[in-house]
Formats: sequence, structure tokens, C-alpha cells
Amino acid sequence: MIPISEALKIIRSETFSLETETVKLENSVGRVLGEEIRADMDLPPFDRSQMDGFAVKIEDVKNAPVKLKVIGESIAGKGFDDKMKSGEAVRIMTGARIPGGADSVQKVELTEESGGFIKILEATKLNQNTVLKGAEIISGAKVFDTGEIISENMIAGIASFGYENVKVFRRPKVAILSTGTEIVNISETPQKDQIRNSNSIMLEIFAGKFSDAEILPHVKDDIESLKKTIAEAVENFDVLITTGGVSVGDYDFTKPVLREIGAEIFFEKISLKPGKPTVFARKNKCLIFGLPGNPVSAAVTFFLFVRTAILKMQSAQYGELKKGFAVTSEKIKAAKERDSVLPVSLSTDKKGSLKIETLRFSGSSNFIAFARADALVFVPQEKSLEKGDAAEIFFL
Repeated sequence: MIPISEALKIIRSETFSLETETVKLENSVGRVLGEEIRADMDLPPFDRSQMDGFAVKIEDVKNAPVKLKVIGESIAGKGFDDKMKSGEAVRIMTGARIPGGADSVQKVELTEESGGFIKILEATKLNQNTVLKGAEIISGAKVFDTGEIISENMIAGIASFGYENVKVFRRPKVAILSTGTEIVNISETPQKDQIRNSNSIMLEIFAGKFSDAEILPHVKDDIESLKKTIAEAVENFDVLITTGGVSVGDYDFTKPVLREIGAEIFFEKISLKPGKPTVFARKNKCLIFGLPGNPVSAAVTFFLFVRTAILKMQSAQYGELKKGFAVTSEKIKAAKERDSVLPVSLSTDKKGSLKIETLRFSGSSNFIAFARADALVFVPQEKSLEKGDAAEIFFL
């Protein structure tokens, strides 16, 4: 068995980068940036008002209250182009350009307008209620970096600098293959000794967030059928994920098949609970992950290992799940000889502390408990977490 850290190190070293392509900005969420996004202008592009009021000179209003002549207005999209002189003021709206000669804005609530004049009731400070040109970012500055995953929150920022199209890394083509004679389709009613194929749809959803995922036809416990399907998959996909058949039983054919087709197996046991019999291999340009058949084992190993590889292929800066710490609400027992990565839910107490709530987790086949999970908690081997301990978590 190898530790989790060693497994991740091997996966990173054997994962290759894909080429870039250009997509419409509206289709870019979830993609990994293949170029730097740089500002093509200052933001804001001019000194602008933060609120409705009057643009003034601080020297004119230092002895407020004082009366000034209103000589025009500046509104969003149509600023005041003349230069203000001493004793003058310009009516201004939120977001509008600050007129030349003005150096502050007094909000409308502290003014009284009458007969073409405005009475400023309080003095202002330099650049009061003003956002200066380039305060958010200056022209030429880097906004987002290569390798960042584009989120919904980034779209406005990218669009603001004229990127109608963006360069991104190609999403890998991922094949998902379930194995086992006991598996039937979701639409079928399981007979004696059978279960529905929940793993494939689960992994398609997980992988589909960052790749083009496809479910292959299910293969029963037949070594020739499995060999044919895997051999074809490694020629047509960037990543192959199999579930089931990776342990040491008489009908666990995945590893023998991988050896027969000439795949290089880098590891086949991890010091991990659940997920010990996880396999990682490579055949030509296809990465192969043999995940355990139990649903929670498949989910945990996907998030720890497969997700990392899929994002590494796209040169993402951060391929692993976001980590953090939370406080345990009760004791969590450690496993002997293996680290545990267990599904948990999260809550906050009245003090705002993030708390770990254990699930009624009966084992790696308990996908009902996993459905309520917000995170995975790391429990070092033979080091149980006591109530109140700070524990490392991976946010789902």
C-alpha cells in the first residue's frame, strides 16, 4: 500500500497537459483559462461619483454652509465637459464622470437647491464620495491568470475588458465503465442478487463538471468482453474510469485485463479507507482509474484522485478539493493501518465555529448517508479524533 500523498504525487507526474481552444465567453464557466486576462483600460475609466449629489471644490465649501451657482449636470453616459470655476457646482448622478475642476462630491441629502443655486450644508474632504480613475485596476494589469477555473463571478470581469471569446484548455474526454454481473440498468427492477447501476450516473455527473464524460455500455464479469471494451476505450478517450473488479476475488478482472493490453500500472493499493483497492494505470495517452465498486469508495476516490487528474490535464492551478478545518462534535474512530477519509455534514454553532457532524455511515456502500455529506474529514491511521478536536476537511 502507498499513502494518499504518494498516490497523488504519482498521478500528477503521469498526467499530461491538453491543448487549448477558444470558446464563447458565455460557454466558458467551469473551463480552465488558457491565457491571461488583462485589462485593456483603467477601471473606472474616469473619476466618478459614488452617489447622487453635487460636484464641488473643497476650497469653496470649507466654510459651509455656502451657496454655489449650479452650471450644469453630469449623468451616467453624458458627463459635463466644461471646467468648473470657483463658486460653481455641477449636479451629478451616481456613476457619472466628475467634472474638470471639481475635487469632491457632496451628497444630495446635505444640500438645498433653489433658483439655480445650491446650498452646501457641510464641508467636504478631498475626493469625498469619489472613485478615482484606475482605483479598481489599471490598464495592462493582470485580472485573471492562466490555470484559473472560470466561475460565474468572473464573467463580468472578463467581459469588461472585451473578451467576447476566451482561450481555455480542452476538456478531456472521459469514459465511465461499470463492471459486474450483478449490475442492471437504472430502469430495470433488480432481481435476486442484483443492484442498479448507480455508480455510472454518479461519476458522469462528477466528471461532467470539468470534462466531456460518457457512460460506456456495462460489462459483466467476462474477461474477454472487458478486455475488448477497455482496449477500445483507451484508444478513444483521455481518461477511463472503471468501477468494480479491482480487488482480489476470482471475478475481479480489471487488473489482469490492464496487464494484458499492455497498460502500465503505477499503483493498485492505497492506504485509504474507503478506497484501498484503487488502481491507477496508463496506456499510451489514456489515464486509467480502476475505482472500487462500492458507491462511497468510488465517490471518495474520484474526488481525491480522478478529479485531480482531470483538472491537472487542463493545467488548473488548483486541482484538489479545497481544504479547511472544522471542530468535531463527537469522537471519530481511526482505522488501523489506513488513513480514513469519511463523509460528514457541516454546521455552525452560535459562535460561528464550523462543526463536523458525523453521518450514520455504515460502510462504503452507504450512498444514502453520502448524499447528506458536505465534506470529507481526514482521520490519520490509528489516531482517532476526539470530540472538540480540529480536523482537516475537504469541502465537497
